[in-house]
This record gives sequence, C-alpha cells and structure tokens, in this order.
Amino acid sequence: QVQLVESGGGLVQAGGSLRLSCEASGRTFSSYAMGWFRRAPGKEREFVAAIEWSGASTYYADSVKGRFTISRDNAKNTVYLQMNSLKPEDTAVYYCAKGVYGGTRARPSAYDYWGQGTQVTVSS
Repeated sequence: QVQLVESGGGLVQAGGSLRLSCEASGRTFSSYAMGWFRRAPGKEREFVAAIEWSGASTYYADSVKGRFTISRDNAKNTVYLQMNSLKPEDTAVYYCAKGVYGGTRARPSAYDYWGQGTQVTVSS
C-alpha cells in the first residue's frame, strides 16, 4: 500500500509562485514515475506534469510548460511541483499520483495511487 500526502497549496496573487510537495510512503517510490494532475471547479481532471522514475525525463501539459517544473528526491520519497507565473486559470485542487510504470504518462489510468489533493487558488 502506498500513501501520498500533498502540501504547499494556498492562496496567491496572479504572477506569484507556489511549491507543492508530495511525500510518499513505501520503499518502491524510486521505481515509478510520479505525476501531478488538477481539477478545477466544474471541469474534468487534467494532466499537469510527470517525471520518470530517475528524474531524468519530464513531461508537461502545454498549459503549464515553461511555468511549472516537476522534480523529485528519491532519497526523501518526495515529488515537487514548482509553479511560477501563476494565473487565475491555474486555480484547482492539485493531486499527485504514483505511476504504474517507470516512464512518464499523461493518462490517469497509468497511475494507481492518488493523494487527497491540495487547493491552489490564484487571485486576479
């Protein structure tokens, strides 16, 4: 069993930054890709970013490319999402997820464990 706990969400003005963290339990963290997804009010869950098991490869949604950076520290069983130049449309609940595979994937079905989510609100 894997547990994922997100932190770092909050309220920020447009143009500001936040850093989300997701700490995972379990000794197999370093073997799998990790991803971040988000769900805005009234919208479907959408892919944000993913990082492969070693951290060498990353993948981003077009809407966040150049503004968000995903990284991981396998020694700490933690994945991060650095969010810069935030926009009101980034407002959502952000979820981290553990991948079924080692490589990056964008589809939710490629992830088998999910955190409870952390709220990010960007004011205009």
